[in-house]
Amino acid sequence: MKKSKEVWTISGILNWTRQYFGEKGVENPRLDAEVLLSHILEVDRMYLYVHFDQPLEERELAAFRVAVKKRAARLPVAYIIGSKEFMGLDFKVTPAVLIPRPDTEILVEAALKRLAAVDSPRILDIGTGSGAICVSMLAKLQSAVGVAVDISPEALLIAKANAESHQVEERLTFCQGDLFGPVQGQVFTAILSNPPYIPEADIAGLTPEVRQEPNQALVGGKDGLDFYRRIIHEGRNYLATGGFIAMEVGIGQAPQVAAMAEKTGFFKVSEIIKDYGGIERVVVLEEK
Repeated sequence: MKKSKEVWTISGILNWTRQYFGEKGVENPRLDAEVLLSHILEVDRMYLYVHFDQPLEERELAAFRVAVKKRAARLPVAYIIGSKEFMGLDFKVTPAVLIPRPDTEILVEAALKRLAAVDSPRILDIGTGSGAICVSMLAKLQSAVGVAVDISPEALLIAKANAESHQVEERLTFCQGDLFGPVQGQVFTAILSNPPYIPEADIAGLTPEVRQEPNQALVGGKDGLDFYRRIIHEGRNYLATGGFIAMEVGIGQAPQVAAMAEKTGFFKVSEIIKDYGGIERVVVLEEK
């Protein structure tokens, strides 16, 4: 971006940035330019269209240049602006946590539907990351309480901040540890998880943006199924009578996870739910 005294309007800067991002291989150049500029200007995207001929101040240009440079280096937009919307709520995100995705809303919606008529449900969120799953659940279910577990202390700090932001921190306990390790002896109405599920060999082929997300939140072992094996094997000990386990899965993994659960003789597959693209995305398990 030129640093001359030329006057940059909202329209001019967006057009320049769209072209620049396109040259750098950014997938949604116009959208990303708009999101970054609206963040810098502290306005919504509609404002940009209504005020397309508004000139930018030098300090705004300077801040935008920094953001554009980061995005051109393929840092995800959510990390640049420090937030991501999920279930209609705004979540703080940093490179210490996975960026919440629309596919995971399928998991939350399925759990909400099942818990709607349950009095005071107890929810366990395994691998909470930003806290998107458990915070959304507690924000929508006022009688629910929960425990959020993550092996990363940095992730838990972000999750706690999000819980405070959405005023559910008093009903949510945070525990650092590996899967069920921190909740020995407890039982839950719902055990929810979006575990790491990408096979090790597939990491190199991911987009530059995804590869900047925390590796331990992505890699699920050689075949991507390591965490499902553990959740299914250990989960029965933490499930209350009439409770369920709901897990997000990767493309093509639902049949394998379902077969794994059936093989235990303890679980039955209650439901396999497709995402908006028609991909089997959530596996729900219940006691037989």
